[in-house]
Parts: sequence; C-alpha cells; structure tokens
Amino acid sequence: MTADRTRPESVVVVGAGQGGFQTAASLRERGYRGRITLIGAEDALPYERPPLSKAFLTGDADESQLWLRPLTYYPRHSIDLVTGTVTGIDPVARTVRLDDGSGYAYGHLVLATGARPRRLGAPGAGLRGVLTLRTARDAAALRASLGPGRRAVVVGAGFLGLECAAAARKAGCEVTVVETLDRPLARSVSARTAEHLSRLHRGEGVRLLLGRGVAALHGDRRGAVRSVELTDGGRLPADLVLIAVGVVPRTELAAGAGLPVGDGVLVDARLLTGDPHISAVGDCAAFPRARSGRRLRLESVQNAVGHARLVAERLTGAPRAYDEPPWFWSRQFSTTLQIAGAAGGHDTEVVLGDGPGAFSVLLFGGAALRAVESVNRPGDHLAARRLFAAGVRVSPAEAASEGFSLRARSLDRGAGVPAGPSGG
Repeated sequence: MTADRTRPESVVVVGAGQGGFQTAASLRERGYRGRITLIGAEDALPYERPPLSKAFLTGDADESQLWLRPLTYYPRHSIDLVTGTVTGIDPVARTVRLDDGSGYAYGHLVLATGARPRRLGAPGAGLRGVLTLRTARDAAALRASLGPGRRAVVVGAGFLGLECAAAARKAGCEVTVVETLDRPLARSVSARTAEHLSRLHRGEGVRLLLGRGVAALHGDRRGAVRSVELTDGGRLPADLVLIAVGVVPRTELAAGAGLPVGDGVLVDARLLTGDPHISAVGDCAAFPRARSGRRLRLESVQNAVGHARLVAERLTGAPRAYDEPPWFWSRQFSTTLQIAGAAGGHDTEVVLGDGPGAFSVLLFGGAALRAVESVNRPGDHLAARRLFAAGVRVSPAEAASEGFSLRARSLDRGAGVPAGPSGG
C-alpha cells in the first residue's frame, strides 16, 4: 500500500475509554488506512462509563450492554486492541512502552488517558468497604455491596455521589451523603437546581449532611469499615463508604514525555500538545474555549466524542478548531437534569416554568447566556443546544419577558443541534 504523505502511517491511541475508542472508530469512518493500535489498561472491551452510576449500578444493565462495540468490530475494522499499561513515551523515537516490556511505534500518538478518582485524605481510607467508582470492576464491587438495610455513606455530593446515592437508596440501603460545601453540586449548578435536588433526595429518604467533612474512617478488627467520623465530631455507622470527591486527570505519561501539563494535558484549539506528533482528548485534555480562550477540562461523553472526531478529521486532512458547546446530563430518582453550556461563574438567573418538578434556569454572565439547566424539560435543553451551536444571543431581559420560549427562539433563528451521543 502506498503511504499517504499527508497522513501518519500509524496511530497509537493510549486509553480505550470513550475518547480513545471514538478516535479509532472515527479514523476508520473517515477512510484512514494506516495501522491503528488501541491500548487499554482494563481487560475488557471498550465500554460506556456513564451507565456505571446509573443503569448498571441499579441492575438494569449488564456489562455486555455497556460495550461500545462487540468483539468482532475490532478485527473487522483492522483496529488492534491491546490490553496493557503504557509506562512511558519516547517522543524522539516515537514509541510507547508497556509494562510487559513490549513497545509500539507511532506516526501519531493520541493520549486518551482519562482520569482517576481523587483520594480522600483521611485516616482509614484504605479500609475494606471504602470504595470508589471509575471502572466497570469498581461498579460491580459497589453493586454487590448494596442491599436492604445496608448502611451506605457517600462522601461528596457531586453528580457521581448523588447518582450513586439514588442507586443505593433504590437498592434498599440507608444512605447518608456528606458534603463539605453548603449545598449539593455547589460548583456545578445554580442554587435553585441544587435546592430541587436536595428536596428530591431527602424526600426519597437520603440523609444530606452539608457543611461537614470526614475526619477519619474507623474499622473493625478484620479491617472492614464500620463508621465515619465527621469534622464536627459526629459519627456515622457504615457498612460501605463511597468516596466521590472528584477526579484527577492522568497526566503522568505526558509529563514524563516533557509535554506541558496543568489541570490536564495542555493542548491547543486543534487538541495538539507541545509535540506535533501527539494529541490529547477527553477527560485528560485541557483545551482553550473558542469564544473565551479560557482553558477548560470537561468530563463528559459529548466532549470525549467531539475531541476524538476532531483529531480524526485533522489526521485525515481536515483540520479545524474545537468549538462544540458542552452539554451534560444526570438521572437521579425520577428527575433528569440536563445542562447545556458552561456557566463558569454567573451573576443573573432567569427561571422558566413554574412547576415544582419541571423548570429551566438560564444562567447569564453580564448580558451573555452562559448555560441552561433543565430539570425534566428536555425540550428546553434541546433548544438551548440549538442556540449555543448557532451562537444566538439571548439577554436576561428578553428571557424574563412574558411568553419567552427557548424553543420558539431557537426555531426563529433556524438553529440546529449537531448530531451526537447521549452521555454524561
């Protein structure tokens, strides 16, 4: 086969999560004919992660239903799927080495290394029954720990913590959520949305302890966790503890190769690192937003897929800058929360809908619409994505005017939503 000089002869992708898989798949979809090697540390087919804290944890889905593609997909599309841990990159020789001593040469390298759970800096965090959730194996261990009457303590009231709390309560556990800040999702959603979720969880029997942290975890003589000591001196009995205090991007490989890192692997608007032969995508990549230039790192399926497709386009001769508006979703009990945009600090809120269980909060920074949070209003969410994708401006005064509708405004301007996966 004659090599195409505009394309690398081989692509190695480190990380077989959503971003890594999508990079390989998109390259083939765009006609790339070189060698593709997809390296994953888990001994499992590439799979979706959002259902781990939702349908998989509640028992409504098994592991095979999470697979992004069946096993036959990879040889059929000439994608070499390798299980192993990459321990280093030689950017001069353009090779990666694995923990078993093997190595792979690359024309272009894509880092899709993702993130790992942040550790809890408290004594007793290593006790048996203290769990985190990032992989299918983690989720299987957590699911096996749930059951009627079991006392579960969730540390952290972010999306992961609240989704797992809902799943544990559905399984019949006695659930307590401990959060150092004064409301759930304090860094992610408005006070109105946070208050709704607080009422939802408390109404379902979840105990929320806000403004308190964990001082220590205590176990029995067999090394199993039995209680959680709080910073105010209180103690919570516990049969299992889930630590959900955020994640840390996996930047070690990039740093070891001399690439710039910060809160993620630093990339430009084309997702290139400081080395023109290395890109980074998904949860590990810190990229500049097209409109503001502010560097951002997002943990979502939409972001990982968008990154992967952009890199595949660039490697097949169609370079562009990444400018896709972010969106997210979360399912907790009977409530679906969907977020379009990224507020990054706001000073004005406008609420659409007056029902207690269905509303949207429009978040403005000055005169600019930054994000829209939709609680059980999927039409508003889709309309908001149309507006952001088309760059249509909406002012706080307009949004607060009588009869304003996100859907009508998005249709008036003919904005469209790019096709994309559902994910959180």
